[in-house]
Amino acid sequence: MSEALVVTEIPEATAPGVSGARQFWRRLRAQRAAMVAAGVVALLVLVALAAPLLTALEGQDPTTYHPSLVDSARGGVPIGSLGGVSGDHWLGVEPQTGRDLFARLVYGARVSLGVALGATAVQVLLGVVVGVAAALGNRWVDQLLSRVTDIIVAMPLMIMALALLAIVPENFPRPILVALVIGFVAWGTIGKIARAQTLTLKELDYVAAARLSGWGRWRIARRELLPGLAAPVITYAALMVPANISIEASLSFLGVGVKPPTASWGQMLSSADVWYQAAPQYLLLPAAALFVTVLALTVLGDGVRTALDPRAASRLRVGTGRKQEARKQESRKQEARSDRTGAADPGHAEEATS
Repeated sequence: MSEALVVTEIPEATAPGVSGARQFWRRLRAQRAAMVAAGVVALLVLVALAAPLLTALEGQDPTTYHPSLVDSARGGVPIGSLGGVSGDHWLGVEPQTGRDLFARLVYGARVSLGVALGATAVQVLLGVVVGVAAALGNRWVDQLLSRVTDIIVAMPLMIMALALLAIVPENFPRPILVALVIGFVAWGTIGKIARAQTLTLKELDYVAAARLSGWGRWRIARRELLPGLAAPVITYAALMVPANISIEASLSFLGVGVKPPTASWGQMLSSADVWYQAAPQYLLLPAAALFVTVLALTVLGDGVRTALDPRAASRLRVGTGRKQEARKQESRKQEARSDRTGAADPGHAEEATS
């Protein structure tokens, strides 16, 4: 009997997941802005992964100095127009050092995106584990983990990151260290989200049925609760990636993030602040790359949030059909009001029908 029940339950459990994925993809494709942002993000990831190939195609690398391409008499300003743009150096060269800007920009995409994604993965892992453990534990465990989460949320992120990065030995790989520090310091919000969602899911019938069948807490969490946590966690994680990119850029700008000669957009900005007049492209290129990346990830995150929860209206006005959705909601409200009016006045309805 139990084997038969298990066999018959498998198609019922898998069918909603497949249909849910199709509905999510259909809603996401309906948002033009989100699809354009997804294309931009995919292109940035492709550029970051293909950085060695692209620099080899150009014939340059991000660390080689070219002192002959800068004017030492003028303080190291690149020789030539547009910061030394040429067939050998597609975006020009870096002031003082003469390092190739295109090579440093594409390798900087690797560091910035890698640190942001790594930090987001740490935040999601810690937040979900602590949040689910707090919701499933007894009153004392819940109180302890909730207070720890409150402390993490209340801690100033930049100050704690600056303190932790300053005391770690210099020989530790800096991109990995920055990702770990951001992840360990900024997981509190997603922990609160996971705890609140788990407390809601605990009260549902299918979770109660699993509990009555004799399943343990962690089996229930793995089989029943984690799938329900996927939507809010994915939504928040998509919005955390651009925030982590900005944090990495800020830390590198302050001099405690990625160290030279490793290329990073934030590290490039930190050394470009004195060259905005003599070599403006050295400042504008990494700033534009950061702006486009953060904007694309933010738009994509908002699209994922709207596709996972269609009841929540998008915060964006471009490409989301917000006016059409508002008109549909208004028409539904009018129909509901007319139905209530007809139900409240049956005599009038009978006269209308006669």
